[in-house]
Amino acid sequence: MKTLIVVPARYGSTRFPGKPLTLIAGQSMVSRVATMAAKAATALEDAAHVVATDDARIEAHCRERNIPVVLTDPALPSGSDRALAAADALGVLPQVVVNLQGDSPFTPPAHIIAVAEAVLTSGTDAATPYVRLTWDALDDLRAHKLDTPFSGTTLTHDTDGRALWFSKIILPAMRKEAALRAAGNLSPVCRHIGLYAFRLEALRRYVSLPEGHYEQLEGLEQLRLLENGMSIQCVEVAPDTIAIPGIDTPQDVALAERLIRDHGDPAGA
Repeated sequence: MKTLIVVPARYGSTRFPGKPLTLIAGQSMVSRVATMAAKAATALEDAAHVVATDDARIEAHCRERNIPVVLTDPALPSGSDRALAAADALGVLPQVVVNLQGDSPFTPPAHIIAVAEAVLTSGTDAATPYVRLTWDALDDLRAHKLDTPFSGTTLTHDTDGRALWFSKIILPAMRKEAALRAAGNLSPVCRHIGLYAFRLEALRRYVSLPEGHYEQLEGLEQLRLLENGMSIQCVEVAPDTIAIPGIDTPQDVALAERLIRDHGDPAGA
């Protein structure tokens, strides 16, 4: 197998217990994410997808809908750990494991395909996507961070697309912003999208490493790779049709349903 797309789906959530089973426009969140994973797996060569859950209720829900699913240890600390556990539970050795967050029901299959192919072709340990922000989008992000400073992550990369750094502050700082704005519609700011593809051996090393110093400070797990000299390929992608990074509260569900009414349903519900 070249690529295994894993959807970690944990039942327990401090802010939103049972979140994977919540309905969004009549379809459970976990089934929506699995639909996107299935579409990407169909488009990729020699790929499969699976939901990795810690809860029998989510497992039963998936089996009722013929969604591939495995049970994993509830004590696993992160979605990346659960992604590796899923590969081990299935007894497969994929070249690439994609960690598709279970609370991101609108991740386009094209983004999943892009990061999987980047790892397969670039020789890096991992890959992750980003969107280049327009100046209007950057203004919106700055305004949003006045109220929620730790919402939204930016990244910088080198000329080959290898990640230099990720941060909750807006990178890079710009001394001559007015001239840059006059030069074109796109800013130099790259908004990170929380989707990861790992080379299998890199994922295994990553989960064995202790939490990094800057990872703890920023609350960004990808910094553990950079702090340990591992490489991440940054892949530019088109903005999502429905631009909501994740479902964290019941209020997010209401927003998602409004966006579906306005833009159509990417899961075909």
